[in-house]
Amino acid sequence: MCSQPATSPENSVLPAFGGVSVFEHRWTLFNLFGFGVRVDLSWLILALLVTWSLAKGLFPHQYPELSVATYWLMGILGALGLFVSIVFHEFCHSLVARRYGLPMKGITLFVFGGIAEMGEEPRTPKIEFLMAAAGPVASFLLALLFYLVWTLGNNLAWSDLANGITGYLAFINVLLAVFNLLPAFPLDGGRILRSALWQWQGDLRRATRSASRIGAGFGVALMLFGLFNAFGGNLIGGLWYFLIGLFLRGAARMTYQQLLLRLAFEGQSITHLMNPAPVQVSPDISLRELIEDHLPRHLGKTFPVVEQGWLIGCAPLARIKQFRREDWAEHQVREILQPCPETTLIKPDADVLQALAHMQKLNLKHLLVVDDQKLLGTLALADILSAYAAWMELESET
Repeated sequence: MCSQPATSPENSVLPAFGGVSVFEHRWTLFNLFGFGVRVDLSWLILALLVTWSLAKGLFPHQYPELSVATYWLMGILGALGLFVSIVFHEFCHSLVARRYGLPMKGITLFVFGGIAEMGEEPRTPKIEFLMAAAGPVASFLLALLFYLVWTLGNNLAWSDLANGITGYLAFINVLLAVFNLLPAFPLDGGRILRSALWQWQGDLRRATRSASRIGAGFGVALMLFGLFNAFGGNLIGGLWYFLIGLFLRGAARMTYQQLLLRLAFEGQSITHLMNPAPVQVSPDISLRELIEDHLPRHLGKTFPVVEQGWLIGCAPLARIKQFRREDWAEHQVREILQPCPETTLIKPDADVLQALAHMQKLNLKHLLVVDDQKLLGTLALADILSAYAAWMELESET
């Protein structure tokens, strides 16, 4: 069961370009003291698996005299208790992060557990340690609380339903805490390890690289353990271990790449990477001229239209289809002109990370850099990724 703080995937294009992609479809359930609690569609897989395993396996084994309906009720309540436990775990991460001024984007539950999404990396090893440790400590305290309730219930002869659920929740919270204390970055234990390496080496990049490699190694070990179990007859358990290992390996590598992305571009103006001489057209040229003279030099599907230095709109290629090809010379760009979508415009004072997050969220490949209705240039996703690839090449040599 994975549960950890993580820099927000929405702040990086990496999850969509070779990383581990989660949060494809998620919904906000409620807000908890200012933190949005969201659930990813994949969480339903975990919820169904937990409910089924409790109703068909654990509780019938522990309490063989109960009805089938009772087992399923216990399974549902156990899954809900796990949901609350993971939210509490991530909520404590978020509280510590807020205490030290780190922006938090909320809590998201997905198939492998939960993530508290940070807007940026911790600023010191101490903050990293305290924030990472908060989750396991919270889970241990929750386990103790459920254990005390379970003990009280046994002494007072509560129903098997109540005792079964409280006993399960005490156990699962211990398991959640212990698993997350593994020194496998980006799990909580891996982040504690990174804080120690950071304190010792004095270099966040080096500490993250070392912790990431250890985390990836743990992921590979879990994958091998899963295969061993699967071939040994425990197919479902082995597959689960393999998938967790696969996710952990990918998450470790992705988190390191996200840090490199931040180091490469954080605070850097988009003006450093934009094209200051983009293809732009006059509203008075013909559609034929647009196609024959300008299209070969333009990779986008929309042309910025400029008149006397002012951006007056955009000319989408799709609107040309309303005219017959043989009539293109008789019609002007002005006839297909429309306002440029606000989502495709960005100000020159935006930094590269903001632009990347915006382009990823809306699946855009180009942005128009505009200031006071003047077109200053265009920003292409391909150019940003090329600059990042060059940074990664430099990183591999150091």
